[in-house]
This record gives sequence, C-alpha cells and structure tokens, in this order.
Amino acid sequence: MAKGTTVRMWHRTVFVLLMMIIAGFGAVIFSLVRLQIVEGETLKMRAVDNQVKDTVLTAQRGTIYDGNMKVLAQSATVWQVVLEPAYITDDNRDLIATGLAQILGMDKNVILEHTKKKTYFDVIKRKVESDVKDKVVAFKDKNNITNGIRLIEDYKRYYPYGTLASTILGFTGTDSQGLSGIEAEYDSELTGVSGKLVTAKNAIGTDMQYDYEQEVPAQDGNSLVLTVDEVVQQILEKNLEEGLVNNKVQNRGCAIIMNVKTGGIIAMAVKGDFDPNNPFTIADKTVADQIAKMPDGEAKTKALREAQQAQWRNKCVSDTYQPGSVFKMITGSAAMEEGLVTETTQFSCPGYLTIGGKQIHDWRRSGFGSLTFAQGICQSSNVVFMKVGALLGPNLFYKYFDAFGFTAKTGIDLPGESRSIYYTAAQLTPINLAIESFGQSFTITPIQMITACAAVANGGYLVKPHVVDRILDSDGNIVKSADTTPKRQVVSNDTSKRISAILRQDATTGTAKSGYIPGYRVAGKTGTSEKQEIKTSKEYIASYCGFAPADDPQIAMLVFYDEPHGNSYYGSYVSGPVFLKTMSEILPYLGVEPKYTEEEMAKLDASTPNVVGQTVAQAKNKVSSDGLTPQIYGDGEKVVSQVPEPGKSIPKGGRVVLFTDQQSKEKTVTVPDLVGLSLSQANERASQSGINISVSGAALTGTANAVSSLQSVAAGTKVAPGTVVTVSFIEPNHVE
Repeated sequence: MAKGTTVRMWHRTVFVLLMMIIAGFGAVIFSLVRLQIVEGETLKMRAVDNQVKDTVLTAQRGTIYDGNMKVLAQSATVWQVVLEPAYITDDNRDLIATGLAQILGMDKNVILEHTKKKTYFDVIKRKVESDVKDKVVAFKDKNNITNGIRLIEDYKRYYPYGTLASTILGFTGTDSQGLSGIEAEYDSELTGVSGKLVTAKNAIGTDMQYDYEQEVPAQDGNSLVLTVDEVVQQILEKNLEEGLVNNKVQNRGCAIIMNVKTGGIIAMAVKGDFDPNNPFTIADKTVADQIAKMPDGEAKTKALREAQQAQWRNKCVSDTYQPGSVFKMITGSAAMEEGLVTETTQFSCPGYLTIGGKQIHDWRRSGFGSLTFAQGICQSSNVVFMKVGALLGPNLFYKYFDAFGFTAKTGIDLPGESRSIYYTAAQLTPINLAIESFGQSFTITPIQMITACAAVANGGYLVKPHVVDRILDSDGNIVKSADTTPKRQVVSNDTSKRISAILRQDATTGTAKSGYIPGYRVAGKTGTSEKQEIKTSKEYIASYCGFAPADDPQIAMLVFYDEPHGNSYYGSYVSGPVFLKTMSEILPYLGVEPKYTEEEMAKLDASTPNVVGQTVAQAKNKVSSDGLTPQIYGDGEKVVSQVPEPGKSIPKGGRVVLFTDQQSKEKTVTVPDLVGLSLSQANERASQSGINISVSGAALTGTANAVSSLQSVAAGTKVAPGTVVTVSFIEPNHVE
C-alpha cells in the first residue's frame, strides 16, 4: 500500500515537473517569437535611436537668375552655433554662457541649461551671420576653448535687389521652404536634398566623440534662369510706382511686359509690393502705422495678417477685372476673321442702342455719326462694338472668347492664378452679348488679357506665358528648358496684321494716342471699366494694352491701375503715360530700331554738340549752326561746362546753356508746374523758367487740343538752367 502510493506520487510529481518545464519553455519560445518576429523591427528602431542621433544638414537652395544671369535670389552662408555639453566642465561653464550670451544676444541662464545636457551636439542659435560667427571664433581663441563650442555651416536666403520683382520671386520661410512666388512654385527644384550628421551615443545616452560621427553630404538644389530682364523690370517698377502716386491709386497697380512670340515674361510688377528679405514687415507705411496704433488683440492680429496677404498677392495673376475697351481688339479680331467686317465697313453711331428695352450709351453720349469699323476702334465706340457683337452672335463670340484663352487659366508658372467668370454661349442673352462685346460683364485676369493681346499681335498664335526659361543643376547643366510651342492659332496672320494696323492708327490718332512714340510704330488700346461689385461708390480700373513695333511685334505691355482717385480715372489719362514712358525706355534697350516717317523726322529732337573747352565765340557759333539757341552764363573766355550735356536730346531751337566760370555753374532755376497746359502754354512757361521741355504722347500726333498730363521732373525742383524736362500729353476728348 505504501509502495503503490509512493509510485503514484512520483508519477504525479514527474507529470507536474514536466508540465512546468513545458510551460516554461513555451513562455520562453512565445517571448522569442514576440520579440524577434512581432516586435522585432520596432525594437531594432528603438535600439538605433538609443545608439545614434541624426542631425539634418541643410542643402544649399538653388539660385534664381534673371535672363542675363544676374542674381535675383541666392542662399548665402550663415552659421549654426552648437554647444558640446559633454566637453563643458564646471570650470568653464559660466565663462561660455556669459560670453555667448553677449555675442548672440541670448539669456545667459538659457545657455547655462543647454550646457548641462548629456550630448555632444546641441544647437542654441541658427542663421547667425558671418560677423557674429567671427566674434564666436575670436571668443574661443581668446579663452583657449578647443572643445565645447562648434560652428556648423548653414544657409539663409537673400534678395540683393530688395523689392525688385518681389511678387514674381516670392520668399522663403525660416526653414528655407518657398512660401510664395517662384520660390513656392519651384520649391522642389530649388530645395535639393538635405544631408545628415549621424552621431553615436554611449550607454548613458551621451553623444560619443568625432571618431563615431558619419556625415552624409547634402545635395544642393537646382537653379532657375528667368525670362525676366532686371533692367526692364527696374524701368517698369519705377514708372508704375510714379503713376501710382500721381494718380492717387487706392488699390495698387500692376503691369506686365511679354515677349509676344514666346510668352516669356520680360517684366511683371505690382505696386505696392514688399521686400522679400523682410516679407512679414508691412511695406505700406500708412497701413503699418494704422496697425501699430491698434490695441493688441485678435483684431490687430487679423489686420496684420490681411495686410501681409494683400502685399504678397500677385495682382497680375490672382486678381480678376473687367477689361473694358481693351477687349475690343478681341471682338474686332473675331469679326474680321469671320469676314463679318472689314476696315471700311460702315456703322452708324447715334450715341446709344436700345437692347431688351434698356438704353446702353456710348462713352460719348452725343454719338459719332457715321464711321467705319476702323474708325470705331480708334474712337472706341461702344455702339459700333455692340453691333459687331450682334453680327458675331452668341456662338461665334463665345468660340473666340474661348479660343483666345479666356475660359481657362493660362498655366503660367506662378502660384495663385485665378479663374475667369463669364457667360457661356447659351447664357449670352442679347444684352449680355452687347455688353461683353465692349469688355464688360465678365472678369478675367491681367495675364489672360496680355496673353490674348500677344495672339492678336504675333500672327494669331496663343502662347503660354512663363517666367522660368530654364532649370540648371548645381554644375550649371541645363536640366529642363521652357516649351514655347504655341497652344493653337486663333486667327490668321492676315487678320493679325490688319487689326495691328488699326491699333497702330489708334495709338497715333485715336483714343490711345497717349502711348504714341515716334519711330516705334506702337499699337495700342485704352480701357476704362467700372467696378460693378462696389455698390457704395463709383470705382474704376484704368488700363492701357499695346505692343510694338506694330509691323513686326516683339513685346506687348499691359498697364493696369485699380481705383485711381487723381484728376481722372480714364485709361488714356492714367495708364497711357506710364505705357509711353516705359516703352520709350525699354524699346531702345531691347535693340528695337526706330523707323521714322518724314513727318516724325521733322519733329525729332536735336542732339546737343560738345562745346566744352571752346571759346565763347566758337561755342555760340557751333550751337547756333546746329539749330539750337546758346545762352551764356559767367565772364570767362571759354566754356567750362554745358547743360544739356553733350549728346543729350533737346527740342529743335532749344536752349543750350554755356557756363564760362565756376561761379556761374552754381546757378539754378526752379522747375515750374507743367501739367494741365496746352503745348504752347507748356513751352512758354518752360522758356520763362529757363528750362527745355521734350514732348511725348498726343502732342506729337498733330492734335490741336493735347493737354500735358505728366512731367519727368517734379515742379519746385531746383535744376541747372537748360535742363530738359520730358512732358507727356494726352487728348482729353479721347477719354476711353
């Protein structure tokens, strides 16, 4: 009995031990499976994280160049100040914290906390300029600090021309990411690939020494070469800003200059704009002061944010507007292409049409009587174009509206392009069609308008506007070039030439004569449109759109001012002089040769001869023989200086002032107010003040009632006698 019991107990014990062994091994096997298979990758990542530390090494962002390889945006070297706390001891901890706090403008206690971390690498300040870096180096040398402080190369974005082309270029954030403009649109090309510094850690979590570091170099970003010409951009921005001030424009102005054959944007400007070096600073001092005076709070934060967004917004691509009479070149091209009108087709203009029971008036309410289609464009008759629209009908009108690119975005390589708002063919009632025919009741972007204008000019081809000509890698090799293949041909070459000839006549004798430039065969159209969305007051958009030379178009230009509050709101008065002044400067620069008619040759300015160093008698004789009037100041026997300087353009019969001693050179006269005068009045006032005037615009077309609208030197300015002041003229009766 006792023996049997003992055997059973032994069997039971063996069984229990066996179960315990199986359970124990089972638990071990289960844990191994869980650790190796289920959680294996996670644990490996944790181990790596515990053993190594990655520090990002920023890639150098690509450079942005203008078309002549002038740098518009580049990343220059700055520095990160890095502490190596593992090397810092109690003996030099306070010294390092005190010294760096003074150099970096930081709180000493903050730096002290950084020095106590268990690491060999801790960034305490980024984007440090080279002069500050030099102070850190000098501090280390002076105090014999070999370990504990490191300087790591980094990059910061610079825009050497300040506000120039800011709405094209955009800007970057603190992490070097593009936030607007080209910087945002081509961010992936410009950014490059960041590198990293891999540092090993020891058992207690402290970074190990340099022997355990590995660096993966960054790959620099690609660079961009724009179609923009820095010189043309400077000229455009200068004149656009001047027009903004002279016409008291309330809602900014913009302008675009385009190569009509390729779609390349030679210049694009918006005023007011901003400095991309300090993009979050409000550039408009009035607005900035208003915000600064607001009490801190949500309203102030909102006002600041809205002001920033407004100055960053590229009006050329993001704003829509009713183009007004500028659009008549599109309606006219469509009707000529369809054979519905010719240059001599006759129309009657009583001053209004009644459509759907509603009278729609011409800008000249008394009407124009009988006139041809060509005269209808030159007089900018709304009645003529309502009749032309009726000839086209809804389907043909919409066909060309679509073909000229107004129903879709242009695809320009800039962010934020807006869509147009328009009626489809089925929605074009008789009254809608009538109003759209002269450029109202739909909205488009300025970039759409100038692209369509380029098609009118270049033989009928719709091009794709673009600002990037090519992309270069870090070695300067071309990665990609812009495709300049036209999208389609909208009208024939014959139609293009014929409408261009009419628009040239418009810029010579019609409503667009404020943009007339002798010798350069300008074709142009003015536009004035009421902002229908504003119900509390009457606000207008004044524009001028044209191209040159009309017989071989090279460039098109659109000038656009939003809500002018000056002496006039009409396109011919507000935008025409800016178009004229800009084209007069850029056409010679771009190598466009003038071709003067005999009539223009007779009115051309003379060039002042060089008579410095000659005797007074010799100088007077030379100036007189060149058809100019000499005027002597001083008692010397020889000419020591002259105004205008040699080679300067001056009106025939103009005065050349000859100074014969040093005292006479100090003489000055005051520029008078030359705005709002007839040509004869301006000449008389200039003569009385002792200056010369050079005439541009409508006064050169032979019109009898031209009135001065702009002068190149402000009234009240002290200048040398004989100084040439350019005065622009418009014809006030032609207000469109």
